[in-house]
Amino acid sequence: MPVSPVDLNNTNILITGPTGQVAAPIVDALSKIANVTALARFSKDSDKAALESRGIKVIRADLADKSSLQACPDEFDYVLNLAVVKSGNFAYDLAANGEGVGNLMARCKSAKAFLHFSSTAVYEYAGHSPRKESDPLGDNHRAMFPTYSIAKIAAETVCRFAAKQFSIPTTIARLSVPYGNNGGWPYFHMLMMKENIPIDIHPEGPNTYNLLHAEDYIEKIPYLLAAASADVTTTNFGGSQAVSIEEWCGYITELTGFAPKFNEKASAFGSLSIDTTLMHELIGETRVDWRDGIRAMLENLAPQALK
Repeated sequence: MPVSPVDLNNTNILITGPTGQVAAPIVDALSKIANVTALARFSKDSDKAALESRGIKVIRADLADKSSLQACPDEFDYVLNLAVVKSGNFAYDLAANGEGVGNLMARCKSAKAFLHFSSTAVYEYAGHSPRKESDPLGDNHRAMFPTYSIAKIAAETVCRFAAKQFSIPTTIARLSVPYGNNGGWPYFHMLMMKENIPIDIHPEGPNTYNLLHAEDYIEKIPYLLAAASADVTTTNFGGSQAVSIEEWCGYITELTGFAPKFNEKASAFGSLSIDTTLMHELIGETRVDWRDGIRAMLENLAPQALK
């Protein structure tokens, strides 16, 4: 049986990385029921102003800079860390992602639960075998994002240390492929198909992942927070359905008429499906069928592309 979800109504929630593709829908949804504070560097003043105009409190800080977090009070019931930096500079990316989560947890020691969003990019490539939480880690995304996998592994390590050091109940959720009405990997593939741009895929197809729709990851946040423990709960977090790039591009062809041009490349990411056993035990199955999710995404972002 899944855990009983925490009640987030009228709670104080800190969300980092609020302008990112994954975090933006979370901020929108939770700000309707809770007191949300958004923390980011806010390199664009317009992003900060847009959040403030919706009544959301904002804190301008850099997780890599411990002193900047003095502006962050220790008064939050729950903390959702969705901040990610992938500049390609190892020194900064390790500081922002690895040291950054430690700085944040040291500042928010009184939180009832801390939810750190990691990535399945931490896993070593293993062909079509669905990855379990206990499987070997590796530098999975080097071909496209040189620092990403290593920085994510570093962030998980620091997160576990800080959780135990400060006795903060914590969940690490390894995201598969998030998407929704504001975009995601399948949307970029649609744009590439439209322009006849080759899509890199690994020769050992099909290239399978677990698409996770925004409606599902928002719905599951209270469960992930409920699963938090001081020993740290680490779980895969993706859609209950496994689906390949080849399949979702084929479905996009049905909807739009655009045909994919695949380019087999050994350095492409390769299949990265997940073992959902622990996830289902903790938080239950997801609800959004990937076909429905992709159709809704295209209806929202590119209705003119639909047949």
